Amino acid sequence: MELQGQPHPLRFQVLGPVQAWRGEQQLALGSPQQQAVLVALLLNHGRPVTTQDLVDGLWGDRPPPQAVAALRTYVSRLRALIEPDREVRAPAELLVSVSDGYALRIAPESLDLSVFEHELANAAVAKTEGDYRRAHRLLASALSLWTGRPLAGIPGPHADAHRSRLAERQISAGEERCAAALEIGLHAETVTELSSLAAEHPLREGLRELLMLALYRCGRQAEALGVYADTRKLLIEELGVEPGAGLASMHSRILAADPTLMPAPADSRSVDQEEAAAFVPPAQLPADVSDFSGRTELVEELRDVLRSGSGQAVVVTSLAGIGGVGKTTLAVHLAHSIRSEFPDGQLYVDLRGPSASPADPAVVLGDFLYALGSTETPDTLEQRAALYRSLLADRRMLILLDNAKDARQLSPLIPGVSGSAVLVTSRSRLADLAGAHLVDVEELTPDEALALFSAIVGSQRVEAEPEAALAVVTACGFLPLAVRIAAARLASRPRWSVSDLARRLADQRRRLHELQLGNLAVETTIGLGYGQLQPAEARAFRLLSLVDSPDLPLEAVAALLGTDEEEAESLAEALVEANMLECFTPGRYRYHDLLRLFAQRQNEKLKDTGEQQQSLLRLLDTLLATMRNAARALEPDDVLPETLHRPVSAGTRIADRPAAQAWMRTELALVLSTIEAAVQEPLELLRPAVDLLTVLNSLVEDPTHGQRIRVALATAEANARPHGDRAALARISLALGFLQHVAGEYSDAELSFRRSLELQGPGDRTHLRIAAANLLAVVIFLADRPAEALPFFEQARAISGSLGATVSEARLLGNIARAYLGVGQPTDAARSARAAVTAARASGNIPCLADTLYQLGVVLRSTGSPGEAAPHLREAHQLYQAEQRRIWEGYSLARLAACLLADGQYAEAAEAADESLAIAQELDAAYCQGLANAALGEALLKLGQPARGLACLQEALAVFTRLGVPEVLPVQDLIEQQQHTEPAAPPAP
Repeated sequence: MELQGQPHPLRFQVLGPVQAWRGEQQLALGSPQQQAVLVALLLNHGRPVTTQDLVDGLWGDRPPPQAVAALRTYVSRLRALIEPDREVRAPAELLVSVSDGYALRIAPESLDLSVFEHELANAAVAKTEGDYRRAHRLLASALSLWTGRPLAGIPGPHADAHRSRLAERQISAGEERCAAALEIGLHAETVTELSSLAAEHPLREGLRELLMLALYRCGRQAEALGVYADTRKLLIEELGVEPGAGLASMHSRILAADPTLMPAPADSRSVDQEEAAAFVPPAQLPADVSDFSGRTELVEELRDVLRSGSGQAVVVTSLAGIGGVGKTTLAVHLAHSIRSEFPDGQLYVDLRGPSASPADPAVVLGDFLYALGSTETPDTLEQRAALYRSLLADRRMLILLDNAKDARQLSPLIPGVSGSAVLVTSRSRLADLAGAHLVDVEELTPDEALALFSAIVGSQRVEAEPEAALAVVTACGFLPLAVRIAAARLASRPRWSVSDLARRLADQRRRLHELQLGNLAVETTIGLGYGQLQPAEARAFRLLSLVDSPDLPLEAVAALLGTDEEEAESLAEALVEANMLECFTPGRYRYHDLLRLFAQRQNEKLKDTGEQQQSLLRLLDTLLATMRNAARALEPDDVLPETLHRPVSAGTRIADRPAAQAWMRTELALVLSTIEAAVQEPLELLRPAVDLLTVLNSLVEDPTHGQRIRVALATAEANARPHGDRAALARISLALGFLQHVAGEYSDAELSFRRSLELQGPGDRTHLRIAAANLLAVVIFLADRPAEALPFFEQARAISGSLGATVSEARLLGNIARAYLGVGQPTDAARSARAAVTAARASGNIPCLADTLYQLGVVLRSTGSPGEAAPHLREAHQLYQAEQRRIWEGYSLARLAACLLADGQYAEAAEAADESLAIAQELDAAYCQGLANAALGEALLKLGQPARGLACLQEALAVFTRLGVPEVLPVQDLIEQQQHTEPAAPPAP
């Protein structure tokens, strides 16, 4: 592709990213629009292009106001780039002005497209003459010019139209090359390429027909017939038509064992002496995909590695990753991008590592020796490997070993000395492959996945529904194979919207079924890796998927597998090596989303519910024991409600309060996921799951997980009710009431707590009854019925005393103080609140002390002693902060703000209320929002900000009205006073 007679010949490339060179120097072609002008001129092959055609091709029907001026600027810059030595005012020789337009006059061999078309024309002549071997060489040479998606990155309708035409030309040429290969007996070598092309273009019947013929000639008749069956099903589903005559005929001929399907003796792989004497460098790389997307930095890094061969060692690079992550696509694209640097050719083989019959290295070496021009094939593997190394010793070749099983299979295929480079793909990491540069190929980034999806379905459909497109690629786990299948399905269904596809993929139970098209299926690809696992590894792979947790700590892995942690780690790491599990943090393991769905489907197919339930029970047991350990570390003297399931495991040891808080933060998702899985199971699992929910409610005050827990509780109740399990139902009602209480749903909470007490029985003297009676009293008190609440507080206190639960008794004294206040007994209220603080300090229980200080502060402020109340509330707030009890931080700040208001400290009150409101809004805690808005509104009124103050008061009124609490009245009074009062002047500074 050189312009002869020039000191620095020009070369242009459009069969991939648009590029140009002068000699060995690559030219900077400027902006995408400037490149689009160059492309329009190049594709016209020296013929003039009018100014109007260039404007239309670049901007379509929406050109900018100065389109012609911009076009002239682009042409001027291109001229300077193409003819840098042209003198000023000298006429251009290459990019010339022609009437109302321009023409780029270069030799045909300067443009890769012209060379491509010339090679195709010569191949057509060779086929006409019956010289299929020459036709095959010419077609291979033509296709080797492609370096990626044609006209990549070039904007405008002109480029879009030509991009589609060129892509179709590449596919057709690939099909022609495969047909020529079959004519000369290269059926075994062609199967992989045909499989790839047929998968990429599932509706091209010609490719499927050739694939059937190649498989049949390789003795794989069943697979050939399977291709027909899959194609027929696809055509009927997608287009509503039967296969065409050619495909149907091939099917019939295979069924009839037509002898003419086999190659004639003249078509065998033998060559005459003249061809044997002239070695033709092998070019065995499969076709590069036209829509390769992303991985720019990785490709550049790998290019540098493969080109860096020095010294005596051969460069070996191994790409590892889960099935469908795009290892082969990446390797082929990478190999094509550097093939020119390996002038002695490229070898390729699919080693079929994940299959039931991996390729025999001896057979592979036989094929490689033939491709290298050897006229002899030694008998033994060792002899073949020695001859192979000898033939490569003085050559610079690129060898792509795809889908390797292990290092043992690879070793004979590695050259002996430097010069050549080896690129390997495998599902395993091949850590024992000596001297290899190991690279983990990960999923695409969201942007890369969207780019791939857009390249297949078209940018207009994606731009019209960007959120749905992101949902699709997210459901695909950003796995290239899954994205490609989903996009191909959508591309072949013009009546579907992107949202239609997103809805289908949203159903996890059907997602793997949706991700298949023709011969391509994510489930099949993952299944190949699963089939390579040892029985113990396969069992671990299945059982670890029983819980939909983002990741699993080693303790959970051991519990699910029923082993000690050492054996559990060994099995988990084996799965990591096989790329069936991921480990980004030592000791923590996770699935790719689609692998988890596959593992769960295997559990369903196996139907060994006994083992699965025992596995889940072991995890519940471990988590329940650990949660109780965390509770003891958080509140050493507090007593949790009695459990229905007595843990067998000792659980993870929790050393102190910070360790307990850290464990709860880290493992909360695991606990919730385990509960969700267990509440759907028999009573044997349901009961420990209910225990776990009860402990969880007592330790986690963050309401942001409330809806998820409510769904689990509803499922648990539905499963416990048919068994008449009153003990479980009592705990479920208690847990539900707690969530309703936190959310400000006081009427519903009251019903739940009453139901819990009824289910327990009147004579029960348990910690569970203490919790239910106390919480029932709290919500009755909040409903402004303190006299009704007081007996329940007293009942809970009496049981606490009989059980020696001093911490519970101290808290109840604080609650009783609030009830005394409500019934108009302020002296008894203050006495009870002070006794609560004294008992809490004596117990040494910090959380209890914080709660009783809070109650004392509220009582003192309500009895007219805000100055005395404030220090208690400040101390409570500090303790809540230290314990990271966010919701109670908010409450204590709101109460402190009310004290500061009463004491005339308006600015300080506004600051405390504002901080309280931020916490309440973050946690969606309604009652706390009401208290904070009420205090903030009143403080702002005092500070001369009536508009903002009134808005806060109205917010508080709305919350209190919805909750039905007595705080409605004072807020209503403030609002009415403000509406009938002239705006006050702001206070003096």
